[in-house]
Formats: sequence, structure tokens, C-alpha cells
Amino acid sequence: MDPERWQRLSPLLDALFELPPEARAERLRELRDEDAELTGELEALIALEEERTDFLAEPITPPRPGVQPGTVVGPYRLDRLLGEGGMGQVWLASRADGLYQRRVALKLLRPGLTDTNLRIRFTRERQILARLAHPHIARLLDAGVTAEGVPYLALEYVDGEPITDYCRALDTPVAQRLRMFQQVCDAVSHAHANLIVHRDLKPSNILVTPAGEVRLLDFGIAKLLDTEVPVVEQTRTGVRAFTLHYAAPEQIRGEPVTTMTDVYSLGVVLYELLTDRKPYKLKRESDAAWEDAILFNDPPRPSQKVLRRVESDTAEDQTHGAELRRRARVLVGDLDNIVLKTLSKQPEQRYPSVEALALDLRRYEEGRPVLARPQGVGYRFGKFFARHRWTIATATMVVVVLSLSIGLVAWQARQALAEAARAQAMQDFMVGIFEQAGGAPGQAVDLRSLLAAAEARERAEPDRQPRARAELLGLLARLRLGLGDYQEATALLVRQGAIVDNARDIPDSLLLESLTLRGQLLALQGQARGCIELMQPALDVARNEQAQLPPQSSQFYSQLGRCRRAAGERQGARQMFERSLAIRRETPSDDAGIVENMTDLATLQADVGDSAAAMRGYDEALAYLDRRLGTGHRLAVDILRQRCALLRTQGEAVAAESDCQTAVTLSQRLHGGDTRAGIDARRQLAALHVDQGRYGQAQQEFTQTQAWLSARLGPEHPDVARNYNSLGITAWERGDFAAALPALAHAVAIWRKGTDHRLLAAGLFNQAMVLHDAGRDAEALPLLEEARRLRIEHFGAQHEIVGDTEWMLGLVTAALGDTARSRAAFGAAVALTRNGYGPAHPHALRAELSQARQFARAGDAGAVRRMAEIGNVPGTDSERDKVRWLARAYVAETRCRDEPAATQTELDALLRRMQAALPEGGAVLREVQAIRTACR
Repeated sequence: MDPERWQRLSPLLDALFELPPEARAERLRELRDEDAELTGELEALIALEEERTDFLAEPITPPRPGVQPGTVVGPYRLDRLLGEGGMGQVWLASRADGLYQRRVALKLLRPGLTDTNLRIRFTRERQILARLAHPHIARLLDAGVTAEGVPYLALEYVDGEPITDYCRALDTPVAQRLRMFQQVCDAVSHAHANLIVHRDLKPSNILVTPAGEVRLLDFGIAKLLDTEVPVVEQTRTGVRAFTLHYAAPEQIRGEPVTTMTDVYSLGVVLYELLTDRKPYKLKRESDAAWEDAILFNDPPRPSQKVLRRVESDTAEDQTHGAELRRRARVLVGDLDNIVLKTLSKQPEQRYPSVEALALDLRRYEEGRPVLARPQGVGYRFGKFFARHRWTIATATMVVVVLSLSIGLVAWQARQALAEAARAQAMQDFMVGIFEQAGGAPGQAVDLRSLLAAAEARERAEPDRQPRARAELLGLLARLRLGLGDYQEATALLVRQGAIVDNARDIPDSLLLESLTLRGQLLALQGQARGCIELMQPALDVARNEQAQLPPQSSQFYSQLGRCRRAAGERQGARQMFERSLAIRRETPSDDAGIVENMTDLATLQADVGDSAAAMRGYDEALAYLDRRLGTGHRLAVDILRQRCALLRTQGEAVAAESDCQTAVTLSQRLHGGDTRAGIDARRQLAALHVDQGRYGQAQQEFTQTQAWLSARLGPEHPDVARNYNSLGITAWERGDFAAALPALAHAVAIWRKGTDHRLLAAGLFNQAMVLHDAGRDAEALPLLEEARRLRIEHFGAQHEIVGDTEWMLGLVTAALGDTARSRAAFGAAVALTRNGYGPAHPHALRAELSQARQFARAGDAGAVRRMAEIGNVPGTDSERDKVRWLARAYVAETRCRDEPAATQTELDALLRRMQAALPEGGAVLREVQAIRTACR
């Protein structure tokens, strides 16, 4: 069939399939009067659909030339056509470059299409999807332009069916349908928060996966509220961009759309979800009739719609009729009013936002008065009674039976006394520990000795109540964790867990506190997945109790978020951090918790390579901490340490050292440096010392911190591997390959057992770098190739850290004599590092310098001039110094054959300056010395 003809037939066929038989026949009669040939084709297609189960399983029109199954579009291979519309085609595609396996929904603008408006819509859809990151919205994975100039979008492939079909097929209960609709509201609310109106919400754009999770699709005609780009309302065929059956009155009238337009469309979806029918029943199925109904007719209440189905259904199906009557009873009242409020003709009469609609649905689920109906006294009292009927019944009985009332009061008094006695017992226990602490007069008492005494006394008092014992064990474990005594904390938390998990009268507050502490310990031990498995089942408890237990719930969310981050689940971690931060902002006394979550969110930005956003987050957290809690707070140690690490990656060595030194000094003043935060700050400062050529000082720090980490975390912990890696790099800079290579290999072996591929890739890179310097390039090459693959999987092929790996690949392949591959690797390294870090960053200059040296050796005079320019780049940090020194040495190397004496003199002077700046030597100094030796 001709594609243009099919484009005319397709929307008419879709509309006819949605009509009942009588209405379909009437519509066909109308169409026959207008176009008899067209009607004949439609009747033939309808007959095929009734005869064959695989009708339209394959596209009725062949794909346009150049777009066939098997065609490669960017890094994707087209498998089969999923569908097509006025704007483009959607293909099921898979990765074609072999980097990893993934199926995507690839959206292509129609090949050969010249309609500017549709290209604007396609571009806008890419911009819109790039803004959205929500678990219930199909994600944008990639975007690009084919070699023929056709733009494409790679979207998350959702294997599901429309929400109404899903619920109808499984006969889903109303409560579950409402829960799925809440997921839809959350997704639309996220879009609105990003100033995006979907404008085409309908069941076919709301899919449900086999696991029951909702995914919102197709932002092709969505509107950006913060842009002045004109909105395209029609396709090139003159057909509306939106779907008529789900359009709001203002869309039909051509008025400006707002977020309340999506509220109306959600109301139509909710109506159909609850009744399995559309809101309007027309005598004649035509676009004009639909427009008239949407603009002027009021739909029947959903409960009435369901009851009419009972009357119209056959009397034989008694079971189905009874189910429909039960559903109608559920819909009567609040749900009727909620749905009809969303379908108000005037936008101002609807819910003001999707959040307001979702909130009213939650009120309904919780048995509270909804805002969609008048708040009369009788209605509110009825809701209150339904919500608290057992409490009211109990109160009535208490009034009638005075003796029960007295007994209840007495029981409450006993509970209050017991609670006060428990608190007093805890206080007496701790006071007694301090009073019995032995020590000479005027001599400070060691905290660990106090804790050991407290633990011994706790074991010696077996008659203590389970709840009181669990709380005491939690307190002692928290103190042990603060001191870094992880083995002692483990023993305490194992005992507490046995009580909390088996006792019947443990309150939710103690349960959440215990799980948070146990999760924190697992995370510190490198068991992020175990932490998630422990804490995840209690997520509903935290959610249900967060209003009554804000401190415990926010701490629970924060720790679960940190475990998810450590396991690589960044989106889930962000949700936990944001939820915790929202609770803590409503609790004025929890300023420290607010700072912790601000730091957590900034660290997530650093994880994905958004250094600017991460630095802003750290600065805001530090400023908030200074204003509320003062500059000498313990949280400042970790914030300064993370700022130091970020500044170091950006080549800002002076500022990084200032932050690290401040963090170490503050840790020493607060805790004597004997805490995890203090140890991490010392390690970061030692890494800076390596950059600055102070290898002896760095090795001393790394050796001391290695003992602390191994004793508390165990020999196989990922952070212990970090320290092995640092010791290996320090030994390499000093020229001790015999010590460097085993340390780096040990670090890689530990990281291979974990799940953090970023660490493994970094370890492989360092191991290959040292092997290259040792002249063992054949061993270095497979390590670098593995590191490159891991970094592409984690960061994407265009990330600057992949450019660093390409630079080292260029050095190794050049040493192995593979000039073509070396040049390609250097070219990629220069492009990626310049684009990611910036052209003046030391890593970008380093890549460009290596490329220029290769061209200079081939006689390229321009490359020599570029090396000379790099040798004079401005900047005072140590990394730029190293690049400048190497550039000057490489320029001298090119003159060695023609002017050996002058070149040797120049290299000798350069070496004297380097030795003054690097008295302990280093890899760069060794490289320049090798150039001097070769020139001799």
C-alpha cells in the first residue's frame, strides 16, 4: 500500500476499532457518502482484523528506502518496526558496536521529511526528555543524527501494554488501579516540575510492564513552559497533534494550554480506568460529535456508568454483574466527585495541579475528606467516624462501662511510669559507668575504656528488659562506630538485631534505628548490596511513620540512599536523599542532618562527572554549616575532604591542598584524627603530596592509614585496596617498580571481587601506566583495553575520563610499534579531554603534547611549534609544571641530532630546575633524564 494512502487510512481505522459495532456501522455509512473507495478499503481491513489474529503484526506499508531491518543508525541496529505516526517511526533496536547489550526504542524522524514544524517538534522532544529523570518516565538514553541527516532518539524500551488494557485483562481491583494511577500522577508531576506539559496523555502513552510498573511515554507534542518556541498543533496532513478523545476543552478551542490541560486528560484516563468506558457516549461517532461532547456535555458519574453496564450486559453473566455492582458502590461518592472535578470544562474549576489531584486520591485512600466535594459537617463527621470507627466504639464502651475507663486510665499511667523508669535506668547506667571509671586524679578517662566497662556491665545484668537492652546496645554500637571500632560495633549490633528481630513489643522507632545502624556498618564494610537487602523491606515502615518519627525515618532514608549509591543505584539514592532532606527541612533542630543530605546530593553530582554542580553543592553545604553550627563542626571534615578531591581532579592543586590541610587539622583538633573522616582526609592530602613530588611524606601517610584501615575494615575491603593503589603509585614515582607493581596488582584483585567498576577501571589504568614505564607494554595493553571498556560502560563514550585512557593507549601502542592505532588513540584523547576538562586543563595539555611529539618525530614543524607553546602555558600548579617541563624536553629532543651540545646544555639546565622543584625525583624527572641520556 502507498505510504501516503496508509497515512490517511490509519487514524480512521484506529477510530473505528474503538467503536461498538452499531456505532461503527453508522460511521462507515457517513464515510461512504464522503468517499466510497476509501470506505471500501476500511471495510476490507476491518474484515481482515476479524478473520486473522496476526492482523497488523507487521507494518502494512514497507519502510521508507534506506530504513530497513538491519540498518545501522548511530551505534544501533534496527530490528523491527514497532509503530509509526505523523512525525516518525519507532523501531526496536539493539546496540551494534558490541560495547554492551541493550534493547532500545529508536525514534526516527520520517526519512525524507522536510516539514520544518515536525523537525522542531522532534528537537523539542529531545530537549524535554533530557530534562526528565523519573522511574515512571521512559528515559532518553541517547540522541544523534544519521549519516543521511535524519535525527533519532534512543529511548528506554518498555515491554508493556496500555494501562486500561492491562487492568481490563487482569480485572485489577480498584485499589490497585488507583495505586498505578498515582504512579502516573508522580510522573506527570515530575514533568510539570520541570516546566513541561505533556498535552497527549492517553492509555496508549501509559504502559504497564509485566511487573506492574507504569511508564509514561511520548513527549512528542509536549510543551515547554519556559520557552518561547512556537508550539506545533498540527501535522503536515492537517490532523491534530493531540488525541481528540482525551483532549481538554481548551485544546479544542485552540486556547493556551497549561498544566491543568494535563489534569483534564488524566481525568479522562482515570474515568476509563475505573469504568472501562470513555466518559461520553455519542449517537453519531464523528470528530464533530466528539468536540461537541467535550465542549458542552457533562459526563455521567463513573458509578452510574458502571451500573449502566450492568443493565446492558446479558443477564446470564450473574458473577460479572455482581462484580460491577460492587465496583459501582466503591465509586459512589468521593471517587465520582474526584473524577468529575478533573473533567470540569473550565480549567479554573479543576484541580490546580496534578499534585492536588494525587493528594485528594491519597485522602480518599486514607479515609479522609476529599476536596472534590462540599465539606459539610455531616460529611466530615461520617469520614471521621469511618476512619476512627473502632476508636469511637471503644470510647463509647468506656463511657458506658465506667470500670473499663478506669482500667484504661490506670494502664496508661503504668505505661508512662514504665517509660520514665526505663529512661531513668538508662541514665543511671551511664552515670554509674562514669562514676566507677578508674583513673588517677586529674587524669582524663579513655573513652574506649568506658565503653568496655559499659559493655561488661551490660552483659552482667541479664534481667534487663529486651527493649531497654536493645536501646543500650544501640547506643554503645553508635559510639563504637564513631570511634571506628567496627569489630566491637559488629558484636553489639548482632546482639541488638537478635532482640529487635524476635521481640514482639519493639516499637517502630527502635526498629528503624537498629536497621540504620546495621546498614551503616555493612556499608562501612563494603557490603552495599547486603545493606540494601537488610533495609529495603522496612521502607514501608519508614514511609508510614515519617510524620510521627521524623528523626528515625530521615536517618533510615539517608543510610539506605548511601548504600544505594555505593551499589551504583544513583537514581534510587537521589530519591532517598531528597526524601530525607524534605523531612529534615521541616524539623528545625536537625541542621546537621540537612548538611549531611546536601553533601550526599553534591557527591551524586560528582559521581556522574558534573563537577560544577558538585562544587556548588559542597559550597552550599559548607555555608549552611557555618551559619547554623559553626566552622568547627565535625561534618566540615568530610565536606572539605570531598572538595579537596574534586579540586584535585580539576587541576587546582593549591586550593585542594588548603581544603585537605584544613580538614586534617580540624579532625586532629576534634578527635585526634582517629576517625574515618580524619583518615580519609589524610589519604587525600597524601595523594596531593604525590602530585607535588613529596613522595616520602606521602608514603608515610599511606603506610599509617593502611594499618588503620586494615585493622578496622579487613584486608579485602575496597578502601583498603584504594590505599594499596596509592602506595603503588607512590612507589612508582620513586622508581621502585618492585614495590609498585605488586601493590597495584593487589588493589586490582580486591576490586575485581566488588561491584564498583569505576574503581576497577582506575586500578587497571594505573597498573598499565606503571607497566608501560617499566617497558612491559605488551602486558599493559589488555589492561588498558579492559579499563577503557569499563569506563565507557559507566561514564559513556564521550566522557573525559575515557580520553585519559585513550592517551595511555596512545603511548602503549606507539611503544609497541602500532603507529596507526596510536595516532587514532591520541586524536580521541585530545578531543575528549579538551571537550570535557577544557583546553587549558593539564590532562588536555598532556594528551595534546603526546600527539604533537608523535607528529614532530615524523618531521612535522607545526607540531614542534605547538610543543613550544605548551611549554609556555600559564599556571602555577604542579601538574602544569610537569606538562611544561616535558614539552620543553620534547622540543629539545627534536634538535638533539643537529645541535647536540646546545641541546645537552639546555636539558641540563631544565633538569636542574626540575630537581630543585622535585628533590625526591619522580616519573617526569626520570623521563627527562632519559631524553638527556639519549641525546648524549
